[in-house]
Amino acid sequence: MTQRITIDPITRLEGHGKIEIFLDEKGDVANTYFQIPELRGFERFCVGRPVEEMPLLTNRICGVCPEAHHMAAAKAADMVYHVDPPRTAKMLRELLYSAFYVTDHATHFYALAGPDFVMGPNAPVAERNILGVIHKVGLEIGGKVINARKAGHTVIEMIGGRKVHPCTSIPGGLTKGITKEQRDEILKLGQWAIEFAQFSLKLFNDIVLGNKEYVDLILGDIYTHRTYYMGMVDENNRINFYDGKVRVVRPDGKEFVKYAPQDYTQHIAEHVEPWTYLKFPYLKDVGWKGFTDGVDSGVYCATPLSRLNAADGMATSIAQEEYDKFYKTLGGKPVHQRLATHWARLIELLYAAERWVELASDPEITSDNFHTKPTEIPTEGVGIVEAPRGTLTHHYTTDERGLLTKVNLIVGTTNNYAPISMSINKAARSLIKKGTVVTEGMLNMVEMAFRAYDPCFGCATHSLPGKMPLQVTIRDAQGEPVEVLKQFC
Repeated sequence: MTQRITIDPITRLEGHGKIEIFLDEKGDVANTYFQIPELRGFERFCVGRPVEEMPLLTNRICGVCPEAHHMAAAKAADMVYHVDPPRTAKMLRELLYSAFYVTDHATHFYALAGPDFVMGPNAPVAERNILGVIHKVGLEIGGKVINARKAGHTVIEMIGGRKVHPCTSIPGGLTKGITKEQRDEILKLGQWAIEFAQFSLKLFNDIVLGNKEYVDLILGDIYTHRTYYMGMVDENNRINFYDGKVRVVRPDGKEFVKYAPQDYTQHIAEHVEPWTYLKFPYLKDVGWKGFTDGVDSGVYCATPLSRLNAADGMATSIAQEEYDKFYKTLGGKPVHQRLATHWARLIELLYAAERWVELASDPEITSDNFHTKPTEIPTEGVGIVEAPRGTLTHHYTTDERGLLTKVNLIVGTTNNYAPISMSINKAARSLIKKGTVVTEGMLNMVEMAFRAYDPCFGCATHSLPGKMPLQVTIRDAQGEPVEVLKQFC
């Protein structure tokens, strides 16, 4: 008789989800399903809205990474109106975005992923959390993490108008600039952020790389998949989060394709399954071959590890040193061990802090030339940035008045839904065997398979074939039930 193990809810992620593990008669894993039981529907209810509202509307998709949607929407709106923002506007947007990256990567490493390594995968549930981490490593380190987020959100507020849900990017640039006094403060905060990033890398080196058990876990086969890798690069094939072309490399590390944002539909398609609201993007030129890896499968990955694999290096000097150390330590490019994504995330944190300082040091950053007024008739546009969780694509089509007629979003986590499902399946099959006593710690190690991707399911759910139970009770003025409407209950 088939047995079922359910992990519901899954923990330490953004959004909601559950894992269903089905065992066969022998007690081995027959199959797994990574189900997302929520639907946001932004692609539909944004239709009919003015395109210039999208940087404000779409940053409400997620409270964790509103800055990513704000920037992708602004870039798409720029293209819709055929307007090129001034250099100062582009730098200010990227400066805000770099500060955001520091806050976001710090949050994931210390609060979501860190407990598995600092406390250990089998630590008691009550201790395997951010409070347990702070208790073990000390209040001083906890204070550093809080200050890192505070510094980043201070910069976001200065440029974006609010600490959360920025509101200043519009078609053609920004609604305001920054003063020299603000620039000086931003520069000082950025220099502290570099020190924090270096501190975090040393902590990772001491706690994780200094522990043979953890290193063996990272390098082992349980969390290894050989897929294509995606990431945005500049003209020198160095990592850039805000602007550039999307580069995809093969499982052997060789370039497969590099495309401009407006050409994404030539290379990316989306597969759907009836048991989830998420879609499964894949490479068109390879095709959907199911949940399998290798060069013949169109499954690709878009994460911090993917960006390092897809790029020829980092665009800042100290991060480049860490990049070289990363590949030297793990045996060269590309790295396929998905737990190494946590290390890659810290290298990106350092790059973001360095880029923050570079941009703030440019004399033109305080120029009052931060907006170009659109004059063209709006049509269609695509904006792409690298969200912390993967390549984020916003595609808008409008009528001649600028009202949206079609919206398509491929968010960071959606790119990774197929590899996440594969990673969970492989971890479950590797850990749960006939006669195994399934422990909470073992199920946490299954969850570790998805945590490496830092998934955000609040903004990733877009496909309607999924089925979510829903019950609505209609009551009269006295509160008595009049009618009960059910869906999939």
